[in-house]
Amino acid sequence: METIKPLLLLIEDDPQFRLLLSTTLESRDYRVLTAASGRDGLDAARHRQPSLLILDLGLPDIDGQQVIRHLRSCSELPIIVLSARDRESDITQALDNGADDYLTKPFSTAELMSRIKALLRRVAKLPGGGAQESFQVDELKIELTRRRVFVGEREVHLTPIEFRLLSVLVRNAGFVVTHRQLLKKVWGASYVEHSHYLRIYMGQLRHKIEADPARPRYLLTEAGVGYRLNTGEN
Repeated sequence: METIKPLLLLIEDDPQFRLLLSTTLESRDYRVLTAASGRDGLDAARHRQPSLLILDLGLPDIDGQQVIRHLRSCSELPIIVLSARDRESDITQALDNGADDYLTKPFSTAELMSRIKALLRRVAKLPGGGAQESFQVDELKIELTRRRVFVGEREVHLTPIEFRLLSVLVRNAGFVVTHRQLLKKVWGASYVEHSHYLRIYMGQLRHKIEADPARPRYLLTEAGVGYRLNTGEN
């Protein structure tokens, strides 16, 4: 039985870049649907049900941030942002709005393909919204259902908040989780401005998990944006 190729939706207003990228994606065995504006892209997402969205923020009609917010109000469609906007505030806003990943232009084709595969793989691991039970990279093993953490043969004892923080990172392994997202999911919506909580607890987690907390191997900082759990694939 022939496998159906994933359908990628590309929303990009630059015709030359749109053609180049769609041709590249098709050569890598993806089906590609393109749109030159935010409204056309939203219409395509609604009617064609793509597997993943690749989105430019600078669109001629509505801003890409609005596209993300609109989609997240009604869909869990995976979103990768490709943009020339490289300010931390733009990246953080896109991720807080619900984008799954962010690449700044210019970027390498290999890096984009890696991000697409990783995001499609993450979605495929959770059919029907099932919960991930465990995670392992190198010596670090995390059993979510049993609430146990090991580094090699050594069991690491975490506080409830430390475990909740680590669990959020596990469920988004390989992807950046912003400060606001972590604060909201671990402490609640009223704590989204209390970034010092994160610094304290991330420091505690690193001292318990990392061989060298000053040079973390697993719990990585994305400067000015958030944190990412290393999957060992980078």
